[in-house]
Amino acid sequence: MDSINFIKGYGKVQDLELQHQSPYPNTNTQKKPLVTAVSILAILFLSLTLGAMFGVLVHMATSDPPDLPSSSSSNSAEHDTDSVIKAVCNVTRYPDSCFSSITSLCSSSRKLTDPEAIFKLSLRVSIAELSNFKNTMISNSNQGAAFADCQSQIKDAVSRLNDSVVAMEVCSGREKALTETKISDLQTWISAAMTDQETCLDGLEETGSTALDEVKTKIKKSQEYTSNCLAILANIHTLLRKFNMPLH
Repeated sequence: MDSINFIKGYGKVQDLELQHQSPYPNTNTQKKPLVTAVSILAILFLSLTLGAMFGVLVHMATSDPPDLPSSSSSNSAEHDTDSVIKAVCNVTRYPDSCFSSITSLCSSSRKLTDPEAIFKLSLRVSIAELSNFKNTMISNSNQGAAFADCQSQIKDAVSRLNDSVVAMEVCSGREKALTETKISDLQTWISAAMTDQETCLDGLEETGSTALDEVKTKIKKSQEYTSNCLAILANIHTLLRKFNMPLH
């Protein structure tokens, strides 16, 4: 009888325990799958975002850059032949005659943006004008000793300018058309050519010749051209720096 009561009592205890259990399932058990799913979605989203960013970066790194105007093209547009010749001639006492005489020697198809090359052209202009003047003196050689002396002096001036042109000739790629030594020599020769013309003019003015006016007009022009050469050479360093060039 006691054993039967014990068993019945045990059954009651079990019933009490079941009654005290919560009617709701364990919320922690339900939360775990939800958290796991959210985490997986977040990781997938982050991976896709990083992948897309990486793809964009790779495309940017491998694609060609946009076309930009090169410095050489901008320089060529800015430093056209006329503007460079004007800049060079502006350092002279006679910029107008300098510009017109040099541009007359330039071919329309030739681009000239080098102050050294423009200086060399100015020498050729002066030589050509002096040579024409020498021919005028020859035609007036019967006017007296002063004309004969002037003819000799102009011949010497032409020779000095020709020496200057020859000194700028380059025989090898390593040789420079202008160096500090050459500049010094050219300044001496061109200055001497100026002196020759002045001496010639001084001697002619004392003659009172009827041909004096014509001769004075022509020698004044040749003096302008030779003066232009000397001024350009005196400012050659400044001009080269202006166009970002060394002596060459």
